[in-house]
Amino acid sequence: MLTRICLGDPGTVATLEASARAVTELASHGVMAMVEPFLSVRQEGRVRNLPDPDSTITSINIAAGLGVTSRHTWLKLPVVDELKRVMDATTLPTLLLGGDPSGHPDETFAAWGRALELPAVRGLVVGRALLFPPDGDVAAAVDIASRLVHGPRS
Repeated sequence: MLTRICLGDPGTVATLEASARAVTELASHGVMAMVEPFLSVRQEGRVRNLPDPDSTITSINIAAGLGVTSRHTWLKLPVVDELKRVMDATTLPTLLLGGDPSGHPDETFAAWGRALELPAVRGLVVGRALLFPPDGDVAAAVDIASRLVHGPRS
């Protein structure tokens, strides 16, 4: 569940309450809740997520407190600067978002590879970066991501 946390927006309270109820209900059935928390701000009528390390850490700490237990809660997080420090702020298992494809794909894959070395990072939840690679070779992009997560094929 995408959980935008805008401290200046009164609607955030209702969002957090609903998210907490969902986490509790899912946990009561032993089902994973996948929470994608973002500290956000409203600017010129639009919501903008804050992807800096400190904002990400704040959003992680809020997400970890949702519901009566975090036993079945996983995080979905973007690959942000200082990811090791960010991941040191949680014990929740985490899947990494692919983000918007920008820059050279090799840089994106290298960032994913470094992130996957962190203990709490368990895998990738990526879309556009694999579906729309600059060279159009979806199969090759998926193969690279698969090797990053599972290691080389033997």
